[in-house]
Amino acid sequence: MVQNSDLGSATLKYFGSQLKLFRQRAGLTREQLGAQVGYSEAMVAAIEQGRRFPQQELIDRADEALDAGGMLKAGGPYLVRCRYPTWFHEFALLEADAVSMCSYEAHVMPGLLQTEEYARAVISAACPPLEEEEIEQQVSARLDRQRLLERRPLPVLGFVIEEVILRRPLGGRTVLREQLRRLHECANMRHVSVQIMPTMQEVHTGLDGPMVLLETPERRTLAYVEGQNGSFLVSDPNNVGALALRYGTLRAQALSPGESANLIEQVAGEL
Repeated sequence: MVQNSDLGSATLKYFGSQLKLFRQRAGLTREQLGAQVGYSEAMVAAIEQGRRFPQQELIDRADEALDAGGMLKAGGPYLVRCRYPTWFHEFALLEADAVSMCSYEAHVMPGLLQTEEYARAVISAACPPLEEEEIEQQVSARLDRQRLLERRPLPVLGFVIEEVILRRPLGGRTVLREQLRRLHECANMRHVSVQIMPTMQEVHTGLDGPMVLLETPERRTLAYVEGQNGSFLVSDPNNVGALALRYGTLRAQALSPGESANLIEQVAGEL
């Protein structure tokens, strides 16, 4: 059986070789291409050598700068499938096109709202431990997902986050302080709602764990649930409806967006 990591490595190296060929055909050095697409020479080298996953923004800019006629862009979806764990592929593709999405998180900040250093701390905590190269690839992939926050048309995003997450110093106090600042910035975006679930809340509907509700461009609602050994998409209308009802109750039990923003500021000020 071909492992996902092996497939991802081969696909990444192939993409890198194509980028190098188009760059050389255009008569550009890595430094010159980097200047045109807004990335460093070292980043261009790492991508050409198959050591780093390129962000979609870089792929789009390189395709245009090198007059690749869409050939580099065509490889983007295959890289998406290989840069995430097998069980996350389908959700990652659905997430990128989502019209709206609601998330309940019980243990760590939602991936869409994580800073680079916080994401690195979370991914580095994996057990069994990951190789450094794989950690950096997963960090890059997670940050690339955050394009959804600025995508046009803007998606409607809602987050219910456990208060304990605001206080768990993953990566250290400085990392957490910057993460809370980022969370507060995101909460102020007009298409984003952030609500904190107080630790002292006596009645709690989310005890079964984290979940995501996602609405596709076709106005179809799906649910996504993660566990210790993987995840699964929920498409059955009855099950999705039950999770939607549960999420609605969670929102009612959590602090309001305004109260949540005040709590985030308070905790950040204590660090």
